[in-house]
Amino acid sequence: MREEEIKKALEEKFSELYGNTEGIRYFFAPGRVNLIGEHTDYNGGHVFPCALSMGSYAAVKKREDKNFRFYSLNVEGAGVISAGENDFTPLTDKQWAAYLKGVIWAMEKKGLDIPCGLDLVLYGNIPNGSGLSSSASLEVLMGSICKELYGLSVSFPELALIGQYSENNYNGMNCGIMDQFASAMGKKDHAIFLDTATLQFSYAPIVLKDHCIIISNTNKKHKLIGSAYNDRRRESEEALKILQKFRPIKSLGELSDEDFFALEKEISDPIIRKRAKHAVLENNRTIAAKKALEEGDLHRFGELMNLSHDSLRDDYEVSCEELDTLVDGARALPYVYGSRMTGGGFGGCTVTLLEKDKKEEFKRKVAESYERKIGYPCSFYEAEVSDGPREL
Repeated sequence: MREEEIKKALEEKFSELYGNTEGIRYFFAPGRVNLIGEHTDYNGGHVFPCALSMGSYAAVKKREDKNFRFYSLNVEGAGVISAGENDFTPLTDKQWAAYLKGVIWAMEKKGLDIPCGLDLVLYGNIPNGSGLSSSASLEVLMGSICKELYGLSVSFPELALIGQYSENNYNGMNCGIMDQFASAMGKKDHAIFLDTATLQFSYAPIVLKDHCIIISNTNKKHKLIGSAYNDRRRESEEALKILQKFRPIKSLGELSDEDFFALEKEISDPIIRKRAKHAVLENNRTIAAKKALEEGDLHRFGELMNLSHDSLRDDYEVSCEELDTLVDGARALPYVYGSRMTGGGFGGCTVTLLEKDKKEEFKRKVAESYERKIGYPCSFYEAEVSDGPREL
């Protein structure tokens, strides 16, 4: 649906559910795709995401009492989810609206005043479970709504941190800052080069001209809460504690490749050693990739994408057969510069850099090889790089 069609659908449902639509407001927050720099954000490294034109939309209106009502056009069977001011229960709230409620809870924990409730109708066009950060999009959407509706003095980087805090502490997902930051700070036709240790960032223009970025969806939903994601974070923290005995570092992201190879023998557990190797080398690949993009060296950028996927598959072990099949199918084509999984892993999507005039052939050939091996279809989206959250 186009944006005007989405607004119309939201308004109609709002009227049906809540009555008077006078004074309702509309908001959008984007999803994201990470070009390179995976599982580095909680290791004090760099990431290189961009916001997408797909994301989360809401029609919303303040109430006079402290009650909240949430409804999603994507989860109509769930009906209206209602919550009073005392109905916010961290780690036990498993309904879809927990991502919205978690932000309200986190804002109040941070001392921000939410003086009244609201009615909300949601629509999202990020495929569920695709790894394109539908959860972060919801969190930044809710943060933006609260900022504007309640006149809160809070910056967009602060909204990203609130979103991360809520996902960590309300939803139980021990994520880093990348997803929320990419959604909150998106800039059209630019990627965000973010140092997650300091939150210092810069924008790098994505000027592809004769090339394009295609997102390929395995259509295998990834589920990170209660999965190996939290294990990887714990394993990385264990590696850091070991290496801190030999270097005065605060994060794995402070090490050069040479530093790591000089110290890797100190990590006796081969699994922990592999996790640290990925965190260090992936960070330095990300720094090199930003330089390659700025210099217009797309071949080098593609090589680094390929190395990133190989490391995520072999050292961090967060890929899966479906992701590897998409990557292998893409890399077999001569007009593909690089392809890698993107997001937390265990399903979701890949991101591929290729020649623009070959994109239809790419989709056909990759789809054929994928369905032949996996047994069900994949799907594709051309990455349209978006601005961050906005009121419509």
